[in-house]
Amino acid sequence: MPEVACTHCLAPLQPEDKLCPQCHELVRSAELEALRVQAIQFERNADPANARKAWMAALELLPPDSRQALWIEDHARNLEHAPHADQPKPNPWTKRLGPFAPLVLLLAKAKTLFFALFKLKFLFSFAAFLGLYWALYGAWFGIGFAMMILIHEMGHFAEVKRRGLPANMPVFLPGLGAYVKWQALGVSTEVRALVSLAGPASGTLAAFIAAALYWQTGSPIWAALAHTGAWLNLLNLIPVWVLDGHGAIQPLDRMGRISLLLFAGVLFWWTGQATLLLLAAGFAWQLYRKPIPRDGSITVQLYFAGLLTVLAWLLHVTPLTRG
Repeated sequence: MPEVACTHCLAPLQPEDKLCPQCHELVRSAELEALRVQAIQFERNADPANARKAWMAALELLPPDSRQALWIEDHARNLEHAPHADQPKPNPWTKRLGPFAPLVLLLAKAKTLFFALFKLKFLFSFAAFLGLYWALYGAWFGIGFAMMILIHEMGHFAEVKRRGLPANMPVFLPGLGAYVKWQALGVSTEVRALVSLAGPASGTLAAFIAAALYWQTGSPIWAALAHTGAWLNLLNLIPVWVLDGHGAIQPLDRMGRISLLLFAGVLFWWTGQATLLLLAAGFAWQLYRKPIPRDGSITVQLYFAGLLTVLAWLLHVTPLTRG
């Protein structure tokens, strides 16, 4: 007989279950989160042996074929050969460089820190992304548009890092968009939804600032950036695969999805923005997608609805012009 029930959808669980058979949530996500935090703290304290033990304990709570489990296995192998804090790895260049060794090593560490923070992939991809839109639409709109996309992606990145999860700097795909690669190690669908919504939230703020500059200066370039930014972030909330709306809708129950469908219809009636009809269609489609949790997240539902409201309003009050 089942001994416990899923805390997310209340489906009965067997003692050996690692995933809920109904909603596919990790059964022991709280323990995984505690072990993840513990492992990261050991790594920060240069204690790879104990960090590896914590990761391996987390591995026992994950399905063996999951992406999280594969990541932990690979990471644990790297930790197995990592030096301890009291066993610094000798640098062969120290003797060769003589009195210049400290300066060269300092510069090497500064270079390492620089690339760790910004990553060449991030820098080159953003430069290519900016260059494309500069060439297509001119310097001012191209720079402004690229910065708005950067702000959107940094919203995702900041939310992931704020929760102590591993993430890479954004990668930009000229003509297609951008993405942030991160490891969802045992996080709930609600946390994944909040990370998904953090990008559109940052993008909404950027669009609002552009709109405020338009109202202050009357410059059509700011109106074009505000309108374009609002439209792209609204489009990105459509709950279909690869868009942020898909991750954001996962913790919503059936009534939550119906309420957003109806709300999108009200916003369309108010603003006449056709993109809202695409959102309504997406919400309708998600009513037939499985699994749907029994108890939805009110926090995510209100967050989602708030973004829809502000973005629809920005589209309504900013003209689509470009100077």
